[in-house]
Amino acid sequence: MDLPGNYCIVTVRDPLVEINLFLDSCRCCTYYHQMIYITEFLVYLVVLLLIGLYSMKKQTLGNEGFIIGGRTLGPLTTAVSAGASDMSSWLLLGLPGAVFASGLVEGIWISLGLTIGAYFNWLIVAKRLRLMSAKYSAITLPSFISKRFDDPKGILRLIANLVILFFFTLYVASGFKGGTLLFAHTFGATEKLSLLVTAAVVISYTFLGGYLAVCLTDLLQGLLMLTALVFCAVLGYVAISGTGVDISAIRPNAFSITTGWITAASLLAWGFGYFGQPHILARFIGIKDTDSVPKARRIGIVWMIICLVMAISIGLVGIGYDAVHGLPGVGGEGGNPERVFLALTTALFHPAFAGFVLAAVLAAVMSTADSQLLVLTSSLTEDVPGIKDLDSKKKMIISRAGVVGFALLAVLIAATDKGNILSMVGYAWGGFGAAFGPLMILSLCWKRTTWWGALSGIVTGAATIFIVKNFISIPGEYFYELMPGFIVSFIVVVVVSLLTKKPSAEALAVYDETVQELA
Repeated sequence: MDLPGNYCIVTVRDPLVEINLFLDSCRCCTYYHQMIYITEFLVYLVVLLLIGLYSMKKQTLGNEGFIIGGRTLGPLTTAVSAGASDMSSWLLLGLPGAVFASGLVEGIWISLGLTIGAYFNWLIVAKRLRLMSAKYSAITLPSFISKRFDDPKGILRLIANLVILFFFTLYVASGFKGGTLLFAHTFGATEKLSLLVTAAVVISYTFLGGYLAVCLTDLLQGLLMLTALVFCAVLGYVAISGTGVDISAIRPNAFSITTGWITAASLLAWGFGYFGQPHILARFIGIKDTDSVPKARRIGIVWMIICLVMAISIGLVGIGYDAVHGLPGVGGEGGNPERVFLALTTALFHPAFAGFVLAAVLAAVMSTADSQLLVLTSSLTEDVPGIKDLDSKKKMIISRAGVVGFALLAVLIAATDKGNILSMVGYAWGGFGAAFGPLMILSLCWKRTTWWGALSGIVTGAATIFIVKNFISIPGEYFYELMPGFIVSFIVVVVVSLLTKKPSAEALAVYDETVQELA
């Protein structure tokens, strides 16, 4: 008989002996597969640690080098690392799972909104923020906001830090949940052990190398994510193309993108979130010069479109593959649609290749969690009174301690929160988009924006997200809290700015210099 994996053919006469040989081979093959996975994961993790050590040695600017890499990174690293830190495990787990469960409607509208939002974020914000942050010597989003609006008492800085602390711990926790899903699926480990392993991996190289390590590992991880998505989508399609399976018969709404206007607008509104994401804006602050921005924009958008198309395709292919061959743990009662990419990978690839593909999920988890941990600890050392005035070496020690502390806080949240990855990402994404998005656009493009307008916009945006998320819903429609949050915050910033005192002459002078350099 043929044993799993076509390793050998054995002919026996006693049925009991044959059954026992079959069971032994299954156990042997499972052990063999897991040993391959473990070996490849270890190789991958060693590479990340080596990058961390390399980045640690390259740091020559103290805490500024740890936080933004001395503003030295080129367009390729900046673009791919920005995309990888943006997409997270949502790209490989949440998006294919949503398409597998509900069809194209959610995936298409969200992807369209994200692509438009990312493009205009690069177009409107990137150059202006790079120039203006350098003029203010600001290396974090809260410090930029504080210096842009003459904030001597640090109130704006404090409020911005509180918003970052709250939403980023949720965001990091969602990434850790993705890693937990990966390790539990691949190795049959308990969720607690999987969660701790994920956290330990992310902490290790971020602790060592800071911003440079994060960006270099994100470049590697972004390319790995792209490769894994393309191979999985293509091979999955080949596997079902000759079977005659009809996806639309299995899921009648699989290819439908028709929905109510509120749902469509809410899904498109995901794109608003880009303007306020601190971990993405940090890439704009850290790029080496404004001449690199257009090239980085083109690279980033192409990477993003390919990844989104492939992720959506995997969700559709998964529907057909599950109907023909079955995907254990994905569909049916008790199944988790967010496992569809993992299950397809295990089914389609030889273990020697599947290990690296599964590592792409770990890459997706880490590429966001590491960036967010770095933003959290940068806010701690650069924006908290009593710490921000310490010398650079002391701040770098606190930065590394902050990486560990915030990661442990995220572990606690991930261990207790029962929501899925997409819902956790959506809440954090919406919080940043509403609190900071309108303010970033207006602070960089409208010099009349004032201190009171900035404060009102941050508070109103965050409060609207919380209220809509917890107390407002529209029956029969998906109503994403970022849509009203962004609109309300934008209006509040404009109205309050017009009703309050103009910015100082110094602030206006920096703004005018920036505009002249862009011309």
